[in-house]
Amino acid sequence: MIRVNEGYLTLEPTFFFTRIGEAVAAYEKRHPEKRLLHLGVGDVTKPLAPVVIEAMHRAVTEQSEAASFHGYLPETGTAFMKEAVAAYYAKRGVDLSTEEIFISSGAGDDLGAILHLFSSENRVLLPEPAYPAYEDANRMDGRRLVRLAGTPENGFLPLPTADMDAELVYLCSPNNPTGAVYTRAQLQRWVDWANGRQAVILFDAAYEAFVVDADVPRSIFELPGASACAIEISSLSKTAGFTGTRLGYTVVPKNLRVNGTSLNDLWRRDRCTRTNGVSYILQRGGEAALSEEGQRQNRANIAGYLANGRILSDALRTAGLWFTGGKNAPYLWVKCPNGMSGWAFFSELMERAQIVGTPGEGFGSTGAGYLRFSCFGSREDTEEAAYRLKHIL
Repeated sequence: MIRVNEGYLTLEPTFFFTRIGEAVAAYEKRHPEKRLLHLGVGDVTKPLAPVVIEAMHRAVTEQSEAASFHGYLPETGTAFMKEAVAAYYAKRGVDLSTEEIFISSGAGDDLGAILHLFSSENRVLLPEPAYPAYEDANRMDGRRLVRLAGTPENGFLPLPTADMDAELVYLCSPNNPTGAVYTRAQLQRWVDWANGRQAVILFDAAYEAFVVDADVPRSIFELPGASACAIEISSLSKTAGFTGTRLGYTVVPKNLRVNGTSLNDLWRRDRCTRTNGVSYILQRGGEAALSEEGQRQNRANIAGYLANGRILSDALRTAGLWFTGGKNAPYLWVKCPNGMSGWAFFSELMERAQIVGTPGEGFGSTGAGYLRFSCFGSREDTEEAAYRLKHIL
């Protein structure tokens, strides 16, 4: 008798962000005269940099001519895109070979797909609050989750202890949803723990471009020993505004082995079976995004989002609300007033101020009583939201 994967039956019927979208749509249907200010889902609002658009236009033209047309591309990415990623890391003192870089259609895809390399019997350590897809992807595979609480007392930056027992661990710094960031010394403790435990860190570096403090690593590979215990998954979604364009990369070091087996070799084999690579047009856009001019143009966009963070931070301080984040990250993690739940505060802000946040309960049990704000809105909407927060709260 055929059976479904019972891991799916352990999931909530509706994905967390879908539930938020449904609540927002219902409000807009009831109040068509109201304009909501969206500080919830972390989607960018600034358009792609001009240098990226120009590169993709040239690539489209190439695809229209027989002499320059490209069909199937290497499953793990083109040489020019891999070289662009390697050069991007080199500027931070991280030396990668192009064989260690795998071009993807975005970090979200690889954060789940990378689990193909590991037995479902492996335990997964999940520091919370955490992006909900981490948990869902492992539930689908039937893995046991070991939870590690982030709290105000540890700055929502839990650290390893000798008695922790797991084979895989997800780390995200700068963190989604809390905006908290590990210092070099703190992240080194995770690297040392993983090497001592023979565990593998799955490091989500989607927000690395927002780091401004010198003591905050943008890549886990800036730390000694990381290449023996970590896989880094990143994206151009927030770095270069590719949320709707879809392009990312995963770094699997050549010397990362599990019981003598090369994970680099396994991931290459997996990709050659499960993908046909990423569009030539998008990879040319990605190459341009990582160029000197592309980085200059994208830094201007990121500076605008970080300025939004400062505006919201000032408003929250004026309103007397405790929060973290908003400096090295595009998120603010806010303690709800008067003991409210995240869902209750979400509803109250939408009803009273027409502001949309993200309830903390969707990021794990330690998210209860918090709300996440995104800094990706327009400057006009952010300033208006700050005004409403100060005057309503």
